[in-house]
Amino acid sequence: MLGTYALSAGYYDAYYLRAQQGRTLIRADFDAAFRRVDVVAMPTTPGPAFRLGERLDDPLQMYLADVFTVGAPLAGLPALSVPCGFAEEGLPVGLQLVGRVFDEATLLQAADAFERVTEWWRAAPPPPRPEGANPLPNRASKG
Repeated sequence: MLGTYALSAGYYDAYYLRAQQGRTLIRADFDAAFRRVDVVAMPTTPGPAFRLGERLDDPLQMYLADVFTVGAPLAGLPALSVPCGFAEEGLPVGLQLVGRVFDEATLLQAADAFERVTEWWRAAPPPPRPEGANPLPNRASKG
């Protein structure tokens, strides 16, 4: 009902039209990139995953953790995330791949190729390190 009210109560130009214009600009940026590449790769989040329950009392930080994942759905593009390593604290890091509209096949092939040449999808996070211990190596285990 709120959406209907906003569209009918004179807010169409102020909110909906501006949102659609922003969406068009985001899509145009992706379209320009897809003239040169088949898939766009970027971080899934600005940093590694956070620990369970760590940000429950900070909704802004929870929202900001998803900031890189909003562009693809706004532009109507397929996207997925694959594991790509661990931060020094042992927390996982994701790689987001974004594909062309209606080209999920290429996107899935790129993700499959990445997972075939790496083993991050099979790696488990190491146990927590004691304070002051050496950082983790920047590669997946081959075990």
